[in-house]
Amino acid sequence: MGISQYIKEIGRGKDGARALSREQASDLFGQVLDRSVTDLEVGGFCLAMRIKGETESEMAGFLDATYARLKLVPEGDSPVVVLPSYNGARKLPVLTPLLALLLAREGLPVLVHGTATESTRISAQNVLLALDIPAATAIKEIANGEVCYATTELLCPGLKQLLDVRRAVGLRNPAHSLVKLMTPCAGPSLVVSSYTHPEYAISMAATFALMQSNALLLRGTEGEVVADPRRVPQMTGYLRGQPSVVQEAHTGPLAAVPDLPKDIDADTTARYIRDVLAGRKAVPQPIALQVEHILRLTQHIRTLSPATV
Repeated sequence: MGISQYIKEIGRGKDGARALSREQASDLFGQVLDRSVTDLEVGGFCLAMRIKGETESEMAGFLDATYARLKLVPEGDSPVVVLPSYNGARKLPVLTPLLALLLAREGLPVLVHGTATESTRISAQNVLLALDIPAATAIKEIANGEVCYATTELLCPGLKQLLDVRRAVGLRNPAHSLVKLMTPCAGPSLVVSSYTHPEYAISMAATFALMQSNALLLRGTEGEVVADPRRVPQMTGYLRGQPSVVQEAHTGPLAAVPDLPKDIDADTTARYIRDVLAGRKAVPQPIALQVEHILRLTQHIRTLSPATV
């Protein structure tokens, strides 16, 4: 069928472009994920959406199409905490694996998913491997207290291919926002999501509301979902899409400056994480608070009826 009719609507420039309905967005994105369209059409879609920007209805449609193609983690005893990890470390060590392991230590099943989108950054996958947590080879139930790392390609090959378009055209596309919103789980889950610019916080909040998501949203560390260890950000929780500020931002300095490693390579970061888990170094306060809020939100999710989680 092709997607040219949709590109005509979204490709009329910033002021002339028309938004797609949720159903149209789902059809378009499904064809892109299935690679039933040409590379030229995929490029046109990515560039048009980059100029226009996604509405929450379009993003919901993109998510609908993705969920129809995702390999979902089977339902277990507890809500799965989902940690998207796509940005990696540029200046600070990537501590998403620390957040994952702290949550697992509290008895939660944790899914970290991602792929390298920046060749010059240290990825969470590198650090997890240094912590003896290799990437999963199949999607299976995650036990309480377990951290599972799944590549995007394992979850949905078409989504990984769409993320890789950035390497060709140099610009992000809707897939880069979508991976921070999706919850690849058959049962109850909580997605921890982050934004880099305030306008993304607004659009992500609108999508969470429309999708009736369970989520924690904050400005993370260099695009990662873990709180910046040097400052406490505002954190907003979502239950069935209903927002509530669970943590106000701290404007003053921390009571204690975290003893972060100066190098950000995977082995050094893994040693630091082991020191924190062993109690030889303190858990940075912002991350400790983030863990507390995630625990509270998952406790609330347990009380929701199965039909609404």
